[in-house]
Amino acid sequence: MSVATTDYLAAIAHLPAGAVLRIDDVPWEEYENLLADLGEGYAVRIFYDNGRMEVMAPASTHEKPKSVIHTLVTALRDELDIDVESLGSSTLRKEMRAAGAEPDDCFYIQNAALVIGKDDLDLTHDPPPDLVVEIDRTSSSLDRFAIYAALGVPEIWRLARRHLRIHLLAGDSYEESPVSRAFPFLTPQVLSEFIARGLKEGERKVASAFREWVREHHHPRQ
Repeated sequence: MSVATTDYLAAIAHLPAGAVLRIDDVPWEEYENLLADLGEGYAVRIFYDNGRMEVMAPASTHEKPKSVIHTLVTALRDELDIDVESLGSSTLRKEMRAAGAEPDDCFYIQNAALVIGKDDLDLTHDPPPDLVVEIDRTSSSLDRFAIYAALGVPEIWRLARRHLRIHLLAGDSYEESPVSRAFPFLTPQVLSEFIARGLKEGERKVASAFREWVREHHHPRQ
């Protein structure tokens, strides 16, 4: 364990919920060493962008809306009878682009078949998730969009103040979109309304209501 990694671990251990630690000029090797030394199941989320490392300690307010969105995507999987693989906050990284991220949640949808059964994800060979979810409460995820663009993530759902926005990759940056790429019949307004219902009424009720809405509004091409 390097001296730098020891310092990082000490700082992370005292990072309060909702706080963000930013460190510049971090070599890629130190970033990877930190991930290895943290091991499995660490609570913080770590982002890396060309030497700049950001460590965020999520607040508990992250968890409920994240869980509701996960419930909605699961309902889509079941109602549409499609494969959807969630990797949660798994580390997404690509050394050749000097980029790494740990989203609030992420899903393989169109590319689900390519990752089912894989134990280790390698974005050098494997596709990035089709959809990343970011919950903004104590800090903004907009600064991390460049990382997701470098990783090639095609779609981001960003929830801020209970309003969801959809961002689609266009070239090297993201543009806000009126519809989802993964689920073209979904709009930010519909998702925001069901997220609000889930937070108020609970996940079981919102899953049932959302599945009914999907049956009424999803019209697959003949």
